[in-house]
Amino acid sequence: MLLETERLALRAFVESDVDSSAWLLGEPRVMRYIEDGKPVSRADVERVVLPKVLAGGWWAAHEKASGAFIGWFELSAVSGGVAELGYRLHPDFWGRGYATEGASALVAWGFATGLERIVAYTMTVNTGSRRVMEKVGLKYVRTFHEEWPDYIEGAEHGDVEYALDLNR
Repeated sequence: MLLETERLALRAFVESDVDSSAWLLGEPRVMRYIEDGKPVSRADVERVVLPKVLAGGWWAAHEKASGAFIGWFELSAVSGGVAELGYRLHPDFWGRGYATEGASALVAWGFATGLERIVAYTMTVNTGSRRVMEKVGLKYVRTFHEEWPDYIEGAEHGDVEYALDLNR
């Protein structure tokens, strides 16, 4: 499956994406607001992450002009008619509008293929991610607090949920 935007090509993950995934998840700035806030080792990418992304719902993102892997997007099923939107881009590609472009394409694709609601979550302090959610039409739903095994800077402010319904 291939989904194209003006500047991006999004495709399903394949096993050979392990190097690109390790490069992305090994970057501390990418992982700052995710899970335990620490880079993921290549061994964990192979053992834990890759099987999950190969199961479906994750899209490897490439810059069409250069063919460069820039990160990934997620639109994975949560429950009947509901999917979670997510994205992780390498800092080399931040600030170019790619997160908004890819997320917008997945929102449109999701609704065109039968989804009724798209949700997204991030830490309250992750203003960049929140801006992307808002730019693609998701609306703030709530702030909530979860217990995490390891402290992440900013966790004391909680997480936020955004959502968009088909019948906006």
